[in-house]
Amino acid sequence: MLKREELNNPLIKQTADPFIYKHLDGFYYFTASVPEYDRIEIRRAESIKELKNVLPTVVWRKHKDGEMSNLIWAPELHFIDGKWYVYFAAADTPEIIDGLFCHRIFVLENASPNPLEGTWVEKGQLKTNWESFSLDATTFEHNGVRYLVWPQKDPNIYGNSNLYIARLSNPWTIEGTQVMISKPEFNWETIGFRVNEGPAVLKKNGKIFISYSASATDYNYCMGLLTADDTSDLLNPLSWSKSSKPIFSTNYEDGIYGPGHNSFTVSEDNKDDILVYHARDYKEIEGNPLYDHNRHTRIQKIEWNSDGTPDFRKPEISIDYGNR
Repeated sequence: MLKREELNNPLIKQTADPFIYKHLDGFYYFTASVPEYDRIEIRRAESIKELKNVLPTVVWRKHKDGEMSNLIWAPELHFIDGKWYVYFAAADTPEIIDGLFCHRIFVLENASPNPLEGTWVEKGQLKTNWESFSLDATTFEHNGVRYLVWPQKDPNIYGNSNLYIARLSNPWTIEGTQVMISKPEFNWETIGFRVNEGPAVLKKNGKIFISYSASATDYNYCMGLLTADDTSDLLNPLSWSKSSKPIFSTNYEDGIYGPGHNSFTVSEDNKDDILVYHARDYKEIEGNPLYDHNRHTRIQKIEWNSDGTPDFRKPEISIDYGNR
């Protein structure tokens, strides 16, 4: 007998920047920033709920010095042309220089059918059009073209990070000119820091949606949404429209603070789209939010409006979704 799957949030504690991917083999794969910021872990399970109970496998550790030696952030796991790839951000120093960390985007590759096995090969830094603070890369394919979307600091634009898109000639190389599709401009994007980061892509109903996170990583952290027609030129900034208000933000009533840096997956029966995000369960943070490790992975079902746009509602404590 089929029944609804119920789940109480949080799903996995102390895992920021969560990424869940359901593969063709039916397994779910989970990765996220760990509190020590020193390694990349992957979990594998037959259901989203089971990800909580399986032990993570460490697939890569930071270098002792030089590039990729500090602050390993926001890994994402993608399966491209028969191989596995991890995109992540890393710095060569934990120091802040000229107001920013020194992160760049890096890529790992694994040809094993199971990413928990085989050898992860370092493909090096994914070079953008200029050298500056960059992180949180994600990738998607559309009409036979693979794209990269990521946040980066433009030295000529005031603020911390804007969102860019470019084509990929292979999973670790962009081609052509990167195009800015969003920068912090609304009040809710500029509290504490002027930030657009953590992009995630959802394709549905003739649209391409890119969610992203904004403002400082405290209770002001929230999500916005970019939308383009799937027939439009995705490298044209005019193809993208931007939400004027946050589409997902702190739920004060239920005590879920600073939701953001999300990804998307699907339910076990493939019928429901699932939002994956992190949030804290308290408002006040002592010290630097970066070293408050209680950003926990949470999930909830996405509803869809009559016009084909997603309705994220508000962060929820208990959810039900899919059939099991």
